[in-house]
Amino acid sequence: MLKKIRRKFVTIITKPFKKKPRKTPSVPPPTGLPTEPEAVPFRLPPLSPPESSPPESATMSPPKRKHSEPFLFPQTQSAVLPDPSIFFSPHLLSTPLPTNSFFQNFVLKNGDQPEYIHPYLVKSAASALALCYPSQSHSSAFIYQVFNPDLTISTLNNPNPNATHIVSSFSDLSVTLDHPSSNLRFFLVRGSPFLTCNVMGNVALSISTVHSIIGFSCSNASLTKYTIKLNNNQTWLLYASSPINLSSHHDVSSITSSVFTGIIRIAALPDSDPRSEGILDRFSSCYPLSADAVFSGPFCLEYKWEKRGWGDLLMLAHPLHLRLLSSGGSFLTVLENFKYNSIDGELVGVVGDSWMLKSDPISVTWHSIKGVREETQEEIVNALVKDVEALSTTPISTTSSYFYGKLIARAARFAVIAEEVCYLDVIPAIRKFLKDTIEPWLDGTFEANGFLYDAKWGGIVTKQGSLDSGADFGFGIYNDHHYHLGYFIYAISVLAKIDPFWGKKYRPQAYSIMADFMNLRRRADSSYPRLRCFDLWLLHSWAGGLTEFADGRNQESTSEAVNAYYSAALLGLVYGDTHLVAIGSTIAALEIQSAQTWWHVRENDTLYAQEFTRENRVVGVLWTNKRDSGLWFAPPEWRECRIGIQELPLLPITEVLFSDVQYVRELVTWTLPALAREGVGEGWKGFLYALEGIYEREDALAKIKQLTGYDDGNSLTNLLWWIHSRDDGEEAHEIGGKLCWYRHYHH
Repeated sequence: MLKKIRRKFVTIITKPFKKKPRKTPSVPPPTGLPTEPEAVPFRLPPLSPPESSPPESATMSPPKRKHSEPFLFPQTQSAVLPDPSIFFSPHLLSTPLPTNSFFQNFVLKNGDQPEYIHPYLVKSAASALALCYPSQSHSSAFIYQVFNPDLTISTLNNPNPNATHIVSSFSDLSVTLDHPSSNLRFFLVRGSPFLTCNVMGNVALSISTVHSIIGFSCSNASLTKYTIKLNNNQTWLLYASSPINLSSHHDVSSITSSVFTGIIRIAALPDSDPRSEGILDRFSSCYPLSADAVFSGPFCLEYKWEKRGWGDLLMLAHPLHLRLLSSGGSFLTVLENFKYNSIDGELVGVVGDSWMLKSDPISVTWHSIKGVREETQEEIVNALVKDVEALSTTPISTTSSYFYGKLIARAARFAVIAEEVCYLDVIPAIRKFLKDTIEPWLDGTFEANGFLYDAKWGGIVTKQGSLDSGADFGFGIYNDHHYHLGYFIYAISVLAKIDPFWGKKYRPQAYSIMADFMNLRRRADSSYPRLRCFDLWLLHSWAGGLTEFADGRNQESTSEAVNAYYSAALLGLVYGDTHLVAIGSTIAALEIQSAQTWWHVRENDTLYAQEFTRENRVVGVLWTNKRDSGLWFAPPEWRECRIGIQELPLLPITEVLFSDVQYVRELVTWTLPALAREGVGEGWKGFLYALEGIYEREDALAKIKQLTGYDDGNSLTNLLWWIHSRDDGEEAHEIGGKLCWYRHYHH
């Protein structure tokens, strides 16, 4: 089972894994890795409460001016935000709190909706924690994971069984959940095949199930390992740090213990395969308390776990992790045959105390990557002149932060395209339009709406959103922040580029808007949470905000997420902030690769169920526990909308997002029949033709010229720029690929 695997790593699995020496080990390490269950038990004292993550230097905040603090918009008391003090420990309330995290359901409403802490669905309610190794249900329209409380852990004789849980600490990849009335603390670390529980204060445990227990036994003489078999074909293993007496008393649905203090670890045995049991035995002695993700360099992300016990750490990697894993100076072992099922693809065992993930580089550019054909300049300029003239006759009428952002970003595209085709006569008119439309939001003089600061959770809200949770698509409850603000940052970046004096004046406001979703600080004096939308384990963003969903977090538009981080990198370019350029580019690259992994569905893919793959070339809304072919605003049959929402806004970075030309052919072919439906919007057609132009430039150009309307964030100028910067007969290539020329000069 544990065969030697040599990928990019040098490792010998039959010898102890190399690791940094500890100065003062809490327990003496064993002479070698145990191979028999009897050698597995570990003995540890009860853990003290975990400390908060150490402060990290401010890396993404705007440069402080002398004797001043970073800019904040006027503070407001929102009427619609939930109270975080119900579930967060008091010492955490003075810091900005996550609003799109992997554990968000634990701190909303009653806190009793499940969250997916890979590989388990976890539900916390009534002073108990329910654990589920989920099965999947699927059709041609959706895939979802089914929650059943396979095992529920609680204590006997709880004096307050209805008490709520408390989040006592959290980090990039983990959350610690306390049940004070039960004297239980759960270390929920993403990707751990074990659930780890610290049992504090001499309590008797209860482990129950909705299934029937058909087999229960102690697996060693030291009373530190038990096997539980259920009638749903699942086998669970329980490990204890010291002897524990467990008994079922002939009860088919529950197990109880004697009084116990120490560490309990519980794991599902994958496919009830006895070969995997030896692996779980071997690595049960070392467990993670928390984990952080560190941007250690451009296009590099490192996972670092804080662990206890002895031996080496076993975690699980999803498919994108496996593609990005690099040795990075660490010794890692990939256990290719040790797998857990997941809606995100098979989770594969990886042994190592830290991981280094390295993404292919991407080119963040203002202009098209390949350049516009010189002979097409006149056609683009003619459209550009008309579109810019229309700016003065069609003022922005919407007060929505989303649609307003799209319109100013659309206008900003005209300036960048004008630069690329060397027609600067229109720049003054664009500059005036952008100044007139952006400044009211930055100065607070836009009466109908505007940006405010919420200190309760720590972030920007809008005037309308602070009074109505449904206004601005839920922006006031932290929904879609990277979408809305990404458009604003793009427009601000372009205006600062063409008017450096304006850029200097409004740099504090620009950085404050960017930091709402791009802050990297961990310090208590930060104004925003760390990376509000981006999930550092799954490597893509979430958009759901402070709304409880049974299916977990969700994101619809990957392209608008890419736009947010791309625009942040452009902001770094315009202000000479190389660190912001590097971080924005890195996150954009990861978002793109996640979109290509989980949203883009190729004909021969095996990631999803065949029934779903056969009928879909792109996911509509991706949830933590669900893949939906429908959209928030359109049914599955409106395929042109599904393409459009995963493509807009049309930018130079779009070329990287859709760099697999074979997939683009499949996607366009799958979508074109939908245009025969009555009532298809012209704006959506434009996005489809843009993709068609990647491999059929002339045909797509002819269709674009026949359009009678465009998406509110798009234009004829932008479509012509796109088409005339395409190549004929392009070959398929991956991210980085032909779009990053520097690949020729680095290893």
